[in-house]
Formats: sequence, structure tokens, C-alpha cells
Amino acid sequence: MSITLAQAEKLSNTAKIKATEIGVAMNIAIVDEGANLVSFHRMDNAWLGSIDIAIKKAKTARYFDMNSGEIGKLSQPGGPLYNIEHSNGGLISFPGGVVLKNSDGKIIGAIGVSGGTVEQDHEVASAANESSNF
Repeated sequence: MSITLAQAEKLSNTAKIKATEIGVAMNIAIVDEGANLVSFHRMDNAWLGSIDIAIKKAKTARYFDMNSGEIGKLSQPGGPLYNIEHSNGGLISFPGGVVLKNSDGKIIGAIGVSGGTVEQDHEVASAANESSNF
């Protein structure tokens, strides 16, 4: 089972509400279990440069079935995944990409958020994920 468009839209709306609460315009990307883009929203005045970053954060999380920030920890100089960000057409190895699971724990996609600090991006992506009841 993969995330549906209806589920993706619900997640995106929750992310937009959280982003508004913290006062940061965000780009929000949601991919399915095959890392295909299902939904994308660019809030008014969100950085144009963050469009690609949001999509790549979501894909990075899904490609490796872990949050993008975890990839970042493993890809530091001397780490086991050093330079991994150069694979797969470019990955993002800092926080803001979160794996999405259904109620059975099966991965159904990922969300990627970009537009604020990496802490804010992760906060918004996590808030959307935590609100889901798939």
C-alpha cells in the first residue's frame, strides 16, 4: 500500500498549519513508496531554492527508509555513508525529510519540508507525520 493523494493532501495541510504557526513559509513535498511525487505545495513567499530541497528530502528519506537527518549523521567525513549525497541524482542529508508509515508500520512514503532552519523543517515534517492515522 502506498500513500494516497487524499492522505498526502491531509499531511500537507497539517504541515502548512504548523508552518504558519511558527511563521515560516515552506515548500512541502510528499512521495509515495516508490519515491514518486504525489503532492507538492509551495506556500506564498516560500524560497524558490527550497522547492528542489523539499522534494529531495522526501526522496532521500524514502530511498533509505530513514529520516534525512539520520543520513546526515552517517554521511559525515569518516562516516560509513560519506559522500552518499552525490548518489541518486543528489540527496539531501540534513533534517526535514521524514519517513511515513501506516498503522501496521509499513512504509508508505515520505514527506520533505524546506524553507526554514533545518530544525524548523524537521519540526513541520514531524508534526504532519505525527498527526497522521494511516
